[in-house]
Amino acid sequence: MNQPEIPLLGGTANRGQVVRVGNTVRRPQRRTSPAIHALLRHLTDIGFDGAPRFIGIDSQQREVLSYIPGTAVTPPYPDWALTDEALVSVAELLRAYHQAVRTFDPTPYAWPSSPPESFTGELISHNDPNLDNVVFRAGKAVALIDFDLASPGGRLWDIACTARLWAPLRPDCYIDDGRRGRVPDRFRLFIDSYGLVDADRSRVVDAVAQNHNWCYDNVRSSAAQGHLAFSEYWTAAATERADRICQWYLENGQALRAALV
Repeated sequence: MNQPEIPLLGGTANRGQVVRVGNTVRRPQRRTSPAIHALLRHLTDIGFDGAPRFIGIDSQQREVLSYIPGTAVTPPYPDWALTDEALVSVAELLRAYHQAVRTFDPTPYAWPSSPPESFTGELISHNDPNLDNVVFRAGKAVALIDFDLASPGGRLWDIACTARLWAPLRPDCYIDDGRRGRVPDRFRLFIDSYGLVDADRSRVVDAVAQNHNWCYDNVRSSAAQGHLAFSEYWTAAATERADRICQWYLENGQALRAALV
């Protein structure tokens, strides 16, 4: 029997095009999809269960992935997703992914754009650990999804991006929940929970600012190319917000470093 296609919420690039069919997820393919499929096969082969399994290609030429039971964090964000316990579990999940992916050889494949050279050469970073790309069960992060932007990168790049989005690292005027006023403490908690060594703690602050610019450059470029969802997002207000947060990083870099000492 044909099973119904249930739209899955979250995400921007593939908005409205990702569906659940039974215990599978169907998603559009990209030019670089063969690389992502190889990465997911590697994670399955070594027993890492914190990512979808690649199953194949369906009759509509969509990639077929395993469905991971749980809840991805989409607006309005539930209180449980913004707790310190949830933040710690995200750090632990990211560390487990990095341990699992370090033995994967990316050289035979064509990948999406990589992070700046100073943050590459170590492993395949996820590059998009946004709240809606983490699956939770019972308040604990159990899986990363949406590997479309994964590419040759490094641990610090993923750590910086995840902390930036989850702590979150931004002015309090852009935080309207219980995390407001706790930026330094949650930044420290995330870094400690991941287990980042002292030698990298100063560099991760530099990575945060560069990651912010890199991510918004991708949004800006996609909007300029006519991608509808990104064009709708990239308004004058979004541009102003991005610029103000960038300035905040410049003004608070030393305070963020001090939080990690």
